[in-house]
Amino acid sequence: MKILVMGSGGVGGYFGGRLAGAGNEVTFVARGAHLEAMQRDGLMLDSQLGNVAVKPARAVATAAEAAGPVDIVMFATKLGDTESAAKSLAPVIGPETIVITFQNGVDGPELISSALPEVHVVPGVARIASHIPRPGVIEQRGPFARIEFGEPDGKANPKLEAFHAACKAAGIDAILSRDIRRAVWMKFAMLAPFSGLTTLTGSTAGPIRETPGTRALMEAAVSEVVAVGAAVGVTLNDSDVASVWKAIEANPPAMTSSMSHDRRAGKPLELNYLSGGVVRLGQKHGVPTPTHTFITQALAIDVGGKR
Repeated sequence: MKILVMGSGGVGGYFGGRLAGAGNEVTFVARGAHLEAMQRDGLMLDSQLGNVAVKPARAVATAAEAAGPVDIVMFATKLGDTESAAKSLAPVIGPETIVITFQNGVDGPELISSALPEVHVVPGVARIASHIPRPGVIEQRGPFARIEFGEPDGKANPKLEAFHAACKAAGIDAILSRDIRRAVWMKFAMLAPFSGLTTLTGSTAGPIRETPGTRALMEAAVSEVVAVGAAVGVTLNDSDVASVWKAIEANPPAMTSSMSHDRRAGKPLELNYLSGGVVRLGQKHGVPTPTHTFITQALAIDVGGKR
């Protein structure tokens, strides 16, 4: 398939790299030293699930430099870059192009649709612990690297089925979901609390789970997200709190979040779309969110990155 990866970091770089390694025509949109390294040396996946070397790699600075139209856009930018990145896709969008958002949070599809009203946008979920340790390299750690995607109404789509088949052929753990909204919110119920607590404490999964105070904060934060999701109209209930907590317990003790990496690097944080998003939707639907309010307020000074 002809695929464009918009945002070639830990998520887009990893899954796009797998697809490119399997022979698909993948173009990576990247920037800075990461782009330069990919153009010069290719893209390397340093993964517990098997290394991949994509050399040469099709890497460009803007979507306009790619040959369009494409079948699939894997949209994996930071949420703060969504509007500008989405508008830049116009040169590669055709009548049959599908944009799948693999961003954090729950706002991505709406933000992209607002920027590109005529484009078919599909929600997606990425579950992976990965980052860029140095330009041109994606490091993945842990026993899982999964993507899920599907039409919001659960209907079949032949192009999504073809993309799913391409992912499976590339060795990607991919699920074509019939209830993608629930999948997005189940991830959100883990990600927003985990990102907030790892970033706030500077610690990793193990110590946060093992320390009574931070464990209590994490449990409360999970419950708040599930309650907000149910109020929004997603098929979530109290029993899902236990399911999310089981997933958190399964995370490797040394695992941290991309937002924690960003804070240490002095980069802007996605806080306003994670804990901040929980607070915003909780206020809209009348659900109290005291834990996420605390996280959002405590990290507010770091939202914009280096001061």
